[in-house]
Amino acid sequence: MKNTEVSRKRLPMTQRGFTLIEILVVMAIIGMLAVMVAPNLFRQQAGAQRDAAMAQISALQTALDAYYLDVQRYPDTLDGLIEDDSSRASWNGPYLRGDVPLDPWRNEYVYESNGREFSLISYGPDGEEGGEGDDADINR
Repeated sequence: MKNTEVSRKRLPMTQRGFTLIEILVVMAIIGMLAVMVAPNLFRQQAGAQRDAAMAQISALQTALDAYYLDVQRYPDTLDGLIEDDSSRASWNGPYLRGDVPLDPWRNEYVYESNGREFSLISYGPDGEEGGEGDDADINR
């Protein structure tokens, strides 16, 4: 037999592929699974971002406490953890590796200090003070 004759032969029904109905049924099943699973994934992501913010706040608090032990006061801004803003010989920084991190929602942490005490807050996903539930402020 020639090659052209072999290629012209019809394949059996079992080797022809999927029908349109079969493909639509599979797509419907995948869609239903996505609708059931997606909300759980987004809820888990929100919790993970809150946990990451709490971990970053904890790391910043540790750096601020180390600064306080060296300089005997808290810095005026978080940038004081990276560059000497105290003009004191006892400054032993930088107290952070790299730059001051942004919160998981790409907002700056809100830092206020009077030199003796400080507050450090992330306003959460909405980036605004206050809020409830997933939009609540995060501090330790």
